[in-house]
Amino acid sequence: MIPHEIGGLTVLGFGWMLIALMIGLLVRLIVARSRDRSTWGQAIAKVLTTEGVVWAMAAVAIVVILPMVELKNLDGEPVGMAVRGYGAMLLLAVGSAVALAAYRAKRAGMDPDLIYAMAPWAFFGGIFGARAFFVIQYRRQFIGDTVMQTIGNMLKFTEGGLVVYGSFIGGSLAVTYFLIRHKLPVLKFGDVIVPCMFLGVFFGRIGCVMNGCCYGGRCEEGPMTLHFPPGAKVYQDQLYDGQLLGFAYDADTREITSVRPGSLADEAGIKVGGRLNEISNDRSALADAPRTIPAEDVRSGVIVTVDGRRHRWAPDQLPMQALPVQPAQAISSVGALLLCLALCGLSLIHFRDGTIMMVGFGSYAVLRFGMEWIRVDEAGQFGTNLSISQWVSVFVLGFSLAGLLWIYRSSSATALRSEASPNH
Repeated sequence: MIPHEIGGLTVLGFGWMLIALMIGLLVRLIVARSRDRSTWGQAIAKVLTTEGVVWAMAAVAIVVILPMVELKNLDGEPVGMAVRGYGAMLLLAVGSAVALAAYRAKRAGMDPDLIYAMAPWAFFGGIFGARAFFVIQYRRQFIGDTVMQTIGNMLKFTEGGLVVYGSFIGGSLAVTYFLIRHKLPVLKFGDVIVPCMFLGVFFGRIGCVMNGCCYGGRCEEGPMTLHFPPGAKVYQDQLYDGQLLGFAYDADTREITSVRPGSLADEAGIKVGGRLNEISNDRSALADAPRTIPAEDVRSGVIVTVDGRRHRWAPDQLPMQALPVQPAQAISSVGALLLCLALCGLSLIHFRDGTIMMVGFGSYAVLRFGMEWIRVDEAGQFGTNLSISQWVSVFVLGFSLAGLLWIYRSSSATALRSEASPNH
């Protein structure tokens, strides 16, 4: 946790972090002035011209955005901003991808500084696209009591809720704009950058393991299965659909169809054939919970009503971990790393510009389509069993194949025109 305040001054907003940013900007100006032996005016003009947008965005984030995502206690008072494993792995993903892209650019005879100049565009475009995709897909769960609360919910991307396809779309559009604006070859840079994106996915999926999102389906216990703690989404899903308590029910009739022997439901006397009336939070213990910790860390109990009879379990009576699930995040992480290595290997062979990029997009589409059969956190869309990510995979694969066809047809047509030219 980054505390809400230190020494009576807030860390976020107009506080310590903004002061640190201003000191960083001053150091950057001193370095720029010393390198070129320029005047202060020239150094300021150079930095603001080339990096002004990035520094301004950082200031806006500190003053406006980050205070919105501070965690609150049960009374709604800010207690600080969480430093999450998901966010840490996201930064590692971006840093590793940029470093690999700079290395690949240098080997391809390009200026690696262009990669560093492009990186902020890719980062902010990718984050915006990934979050926008998720917010649109699950828009109902972000609606708060006020407009500001709704906006704050949408900005809490360090807790998870970033869609890889959204990041590809947003990042690709931002990078394409950068390349066109600077009159740089889009296809050639695409071949350099795309393999590096999957190195980012490798680290990002490890963040998904730490966050408990993008989880796999329920399975039997085994050496590769994963268990998640009470704060994870899979734990909450299993709790409120009865699995963790030991019973199952028909979603249409609400009839109890099975009760696991020795489970909490069995010990409470819940029987097969009973009718489930309601499963809800038991918030009676929240009044005595400490106010020094975030509200999300306060566990609540659960109340199950069957045939009009209420069954109550306090937080300390509930299981300390979820039932085992498939390691979907780990499989996806390893798959992305193998895809990155394969594309880097293919880069050693001479192909027409754009080939590596299109093969990368198409290969990931196939990988993601298959992964959706292991994951169970997305429902079917458009009246089918295919999730939204599988539908996008179909379109991405089609786009990639069409892109490859265009690349090789246009190259062949250019070669034919060259051979037919009288000056050839």
